[in-house]
Amino acid sequence: MTELLQLRGISKRFGPVVACDAVDLTVREGEVHGLLGENGAGKSTLMNVLLGLTQRDAGTIIHRGKTVHVGGPRNAIGLGFGMVHQQLSLVEPLTVWENVILGDRGRVDRAKACADVEAVAARYGLPVDPLSRVDRLSAGERQRVELIKCLRRDPSVLVLDEPTSLLTEAESAELFAVLRRVVRAERRAVILISHRLAEITAATDRVTVLRRGRVVHTGRTAETTPPELARWMVGREVAVEAEAAALGVLVAPAQAAATTTAAPVLRVRDLRVLVGGTPRLDGLSLDVAPGEILGLYGVEGNGQDVLGDVLAGLVTPDGGTVEVGGQPIDLTRPGALHLAGVGVVPEDRRTALVLDMTVAENLAMKAPMSAFPNRRRMRAAAGRLVEEYGIAVPSLDAPARALSGGNQQRLVLARELSAAPRVLVAAQPTQGLDVGAIGDVHRRFQRVADQGVGVLLISTALEEVLALASRVAVISSGRIAGILPAEEATGERLGLLVGGA
Repeated sequence: MTELLQLRGISKRFGPVVACDAVDLTVREGEVHGLLGENGAGKSTLMNVLLGLTQRDAGTIIHRGKTVHVGGPRNAIGLGFGMVHQQLSLVEPLTVWENVILGDRGRVDRAKACADVEAVAARYGLPVDPLSRVDRLSAGERQRVELIKCLRRDPSVLVLDEPTSLLTEAESAELFAVLRRVVRAERRAVILISHRLAEITAATDRVTVLRRGRVVHTGRTAETTPPELARWMVGREVAVEAEAAALGVLVAPAQAAATTTAAPVLRVRDLRVLVGGTPRLDGLSLDVAPGEILGLYGVEGNGQDVLGDVLAGLVTPDGGTVEVGGQPIDLTRPGALHLAGVGVVPEDRRTALVLDMTVAENLAMKAPMSAFPNRRRMRAAAGRLVEEYGIAVPSLDAPARALSGGNQQRLVLARELSAAPRVLVAAQPTQGLDVGAIGDVHRRFQRVADQGVGVLLISTALEEVLALASRVAVISSGRIAGILPAEEATGERLGLLVGGA
């Protein structure tokens, strides 16, 4: 196949940190090329150089045999480079079609824009209503809008950064099937950044692995396996059974669910939430026992995001009750759930942080005022958490927005678990994390469950749910369609429940 894009000797420093160290990457026409690496390995910096968001210190970019200069994002678009970033960049009060045409020049034609959205959505299997307001869409639907926004520009090289983290297994498979067909028929290329190694092995033709800013492996995907790729990523052997969820591999549950007669630490009854007159939660009920990890699994858009918002105190339901430790919670009272002992790791980690506040201030946010009588003690406590949870920070005084997405997630998790919750609600907790980080998060969930904390794990990643949960509840149309013990929760049975059977 002809070489469509070559990055030769790309280097970039940020002060003393070498983000990319003479990186070479070749992408051929008609291929899906995987790009792997732990958080901080240099993947994002390399792609930001390609997209004109970061200027390289050294190296050459060659497109279709010609050396090109990428002076900025608009220049990159003109060259045919497009990227769908992991962090969504939509304007929430606007509609889908308005977001899609942002940046266009000339007269705005609503009818044509809506038709464009529908055409791209149909072509790539990404259904979404162009007239819907973005702030009323689920996280998965918003990710579809980001994909449509980029695909509408018809790029010759498309970079996808964790594009399926909020899509279902079926949606992901359909997206990659279409992309493979299109890139081969139209001589395009896709660079896929994903931490789901099984997805990389299934969807890509070749793969490049970065570690600490350098290329440590490039080769045909068919000639490797997820454990081998993980070893290249982290520099050590990885056991499939122990880290199956991190590898994106389905395995049978390790053991049968333990039975318990203890009273639920979290009891949700007949929860109802209306959005624009439409029920998003429609009489949802579930229990979480002390020491249990209950997995809530389902297709995005069925109400799990709303449930997470209710349990975070962000949405007041139109009906129903929530009890923690047998005590009813006044859901109209700000902070009531936190005071009752509910910790929350939300789907969008940025909503749990004040991005312009420092790392230390964010870590202390939920501690009682008496815990830190002065700034010195607050910083000391923050330093201990940063070390314990392996949060990579420039300094404790750096703003939270300066951290990578994975380190922001670790920061939120450290703050919530250090508050000694009775209940932990974690929504898509490992989205965008690498193998090592996912394994660490899972071990912490299992550890707090062993200590008696009730964990509600909300995830669209089936392998994650099966790896951690003792019971699996399936949500469909805002209701619980069924609950299965882990040893009975096969992909087929869960798929039937997801479909409402």
